[in-house]
Amino acid sequence: MKERPGERLSAAIRAAAAQGEPAIIAFMTAGYPLREQFREQLAAIGEAADVVEIGVPFTDPMADGVTIQRSSQGALRQGVSLAWILAELRTMTRPRAPLVLMSYLNPLLAFGFEPLARAAAEAGVSGFIVPDLPYDEGEELRAALATQGLALVQMVTPVTTPERLAKVCAASEGFVYAVTMTGTTGRNAASLPDLARYLGRVRAAARTPVCAGFGIRRREQVVALRGQADGVIVGSALVELLERGEDPVRWLQGLRGRPAD
Repeated sequence: MKERPGERLSAAIRAAAAQGEPAIIAFMTAGYPLREQFREQLAAIGEAADVVEIGVPFTDPMADGVTIQRSSQGALRQGVSLAWILAELRTMTRPRAPLVLMSYLNPLLAFGFEPLARAAAEAGVSGFIVPDLPYDEGEELRAALATQGLALVQMVTPVTTPERLAKVCAASEGFVYAVTMTGTTGRNAASLPDLARYLGRVRAAARTPVCAGFGIRRREQVVALRGQADGVIVGSALVELLERGEDPVRWLQGLRGRPAD
């Protein structure tokens, strides 16, 4: 019997949040900085994070800041593609944390939604985030993913209207990705009072866990989100750390306030 779409993602986030801390959703661009390090990096991050978000490189990542744009271009230069990522995932030992692929729409269209759903399920993927696909245009992809029990995670922002917020949250599977700013990724997040009000609105509308993303870099930001978000998404800071060749496990454990093993 197939799981409901997003069930594994929701369960992992709720299990972490039940311990009194937001879950850690860690973003990495597949194949960056070096393609041959992908399996090793994913194995390490997948043991330290609660969910791993794997970025599919794209030529025009319009929702991303400078760091992730740079990582996307670097991965593309090494021949990293959606097909390559799925092939790597299919043949490697799967990490403890569930995996979600973040991709712009064009690579998914080129692959074909139904073949994509089958290949992703075979590779152990739990869901997708598609930042340039509005929720009300995503039914074809959502239906294809649902045949394999895969989630289509939806994104909201501080300027999402109340009416649209309710609809997007109702459609989201696995978790709701609550963008904490209106610009691109990696910049400073909203002020804490504004952030608290915004996340309160999202949580009131959501039926799945709510995870806050964009701008998370420090332990104190994670602490400030206790009780306000079920999870935090860390992206640009982790990509920069991998660029420098530093230990992602130590840094992720530091976000949790834990010493490295």
